[in-house]
Amino acid sequence: MVKKDFGIDVEFDEEMDDKKVYNLWQEGKTCGIFQFESQGMKNFMQELKPDCLEDLIAGVSLYRPGPMDQIPRYVRGKLNPGHNEYTHPSLEPILNVTYGCMVYQEQVMQIVRDLAGYSLGRADLVRRAMGKKKLDVMAKEREVFIHGQVDENGNVEVPGCVRNGIDEVSANKIFDEMAEFAKYAFNKSHAACYAVLSYQTAYLKCYYPSEFMAAMLNSYLGNLDKVPVYIDECKSLNIEILKPDINISELKFTVDSGNIRFGLGSVKNVGIEPINVIVKERCENGKFESFTDFCERIADKNVNKKCIESLIKAGAFDEFGKTRATLLASFEGIIDVIQNTRKKGLEGQFSIFDLNIQNNQTSSEEIKYNYNEQKEFSEKELLSLEKEMLGIYLTGHPLSNLKEEIKKQTTISSKDIMAIDSKNLGENEEIESENLIESQKIPNFKDGQEVTFAGIITSIKKKYTKTNKIMAFVTVEDLYGQVEVLTFENAYLSAKDSLIEENVVLIKGRLSIRDEEKTTIIANSISNFGAQKRKVLSINITNLDEAIKVRLRGAIKYFNGTMNNIAVEVVEGEQTLKCGAIYLTEQIFELFQEIVGEQNIRVDVRD
Repeated sequence: MVKKDFGIDVEFDEEMDDKKVYNLWQEGKTCGIFQFESQGMKNFMQELKPDCLEDLIAGVSLYRPGPMDQIPRYVRGKLNPGHNEYTHPSLEPILNVTYGCMVYQEQVMQIVRDLAGYSLGRADLVRRAMGKKKLDVMAKEREVFIHGQVDENGNVEVPGCVRNGIDEVSANKIFDEMAEFAKYAFNKSHAACYAVLSYQTAYLKCYYPSEFMAAMLNSYLGNLDKVPVYIDECKSLNIEILKPDINISELKFTVDSGNIRFGLGSVKNVGIEPINVIVKERCENGKFESFTDFCERIADKNVNKKCIESLIKAGAFDEFGKTRATLLASFEGIIDVIQNTRKKGLEGQFSIFDLNIQNNQTSSEEIKYNYNEQKEFSEKELLSLEKEMLGIYLTGHPLSNLKEEIKKQTTISSKDIMAIDSKNLGENEEIESENLIESQKIPNFKDGQEVTFAGIITSIKKKYTKTNKIMAFVTVEDLYGQVEVLTFENAYLSAKDSLIEENVVLIKGRLSIRDEEKTTIIANSISNFGAQKRKVLSINITNLDEAIKVRLRGAIKYFNGTMNNIAVEVVEGEQTLKCGAIYLTEQIFELFQEIVGEQNIRVDVRD
């Protein structure tokens, strides 16, 4: 079987018995592998040690409510050949391939045929009745299964187990096992299709890890909850995620010398059509030589300023030697020069610019375009821009240096919560097994359980309850994903100084696990994590008159909202008063300077 992807011919091994591929299951490295990437399934496979397709088929079938009760028995049979357990010896020919466990619907049909003498058609009716929980039909079939059925003339239509030499107690027990199992059972052909696809995805991950992970990332572009998990998996595979590059990146994630290049189409605010225009221009007329060369060549080609701004923030123009701060301060003026020049019809005319170029006095870029040179943003600010534009921290993470400390101080991570939700929301029809949780010593989180979580605040949405009490929905991100934290009035008021965007916090609270809902943490307390640096807007009002103070109070109130990113304090003489937090940008800071005077306001960075 041959398939083509990323220009590579892939020929899967027909026997599907590659030991290197099965090692992925045995070592729990199945992130991204169809049907096998939940934590519970990883635990099952690590315990089972699959080494053939039959094990994968059984794994897909067993990891479901009902059949999953058979998992410990199946594992014992797999690891101890010849010691299978059977409810009755007559089941051995049917269940020996699955170590004495009922795993497939076909086995149910074979049991009623071989033990009780059912026809193939009637066996299928029993399977359907069990699957749809038709209690009246099942009660009737129990009697037929055990004692058989005769017609009005006394002719035997169905012999039944007793006539075939199986005692009534064993027959009843077998029927009970079938009835419980068949509620959720797969048919083997269904499971086999899943297992083949799972093996093929594992084969690709094993032998083409970069291409496989690029495809996984492309498949989840609209789901930012999943992307950080796969980024983390790339890191564990020593695959680097490279930032977007205007001269290299395509629309989607692509493989670049064994690493993965971020796709331009995944940058926020750019859109597919503008990127197609940019890539086409690059392919037809060569790489862009500079930022201004890019602007000139895509002018009037449906690439707007917002798109260019987003590409700058994402780092797509870093190779041209200008800081992102410089490009953000300059790009609008450069685009305006190009547009105005074209409007005036100066293209092709002999001008003073051309004279200067001919005399080698300076370059056309230096004459035509004025860069507003700026010092580059801090590392934290660059990471913040990446997160804003790419949805993830790409070249680093604000929590990377705190990873070990966070692990020591917390009891739960977003990865744990994703595992809870995988179980709770029924993703891929997978459910955690209590037996496996115990055997692998994985915490079994429960509703109302006290937990400690740490991460960086990415958003705060405040609201008032019907009783006019304040609360907030706080989104907090750790190294693996995001968690929603509900903060009611008492916790909110005591944590006001810590509830600032991009602040790293330690949250103590309890889990809220509800059927068909995403798991959240209800905060008891929120505090700053460790000795981190934080920004404070300090305003000295000692010598200001009352009219200015009134304007200042109005401005603080006006810029207080759901996107606060800096704490505010007011200094008057010897007193310092905390005034909550606001959303501060360069333009808003300039507005405050106009109100109180440049000498009376500053941004401090404190421990």
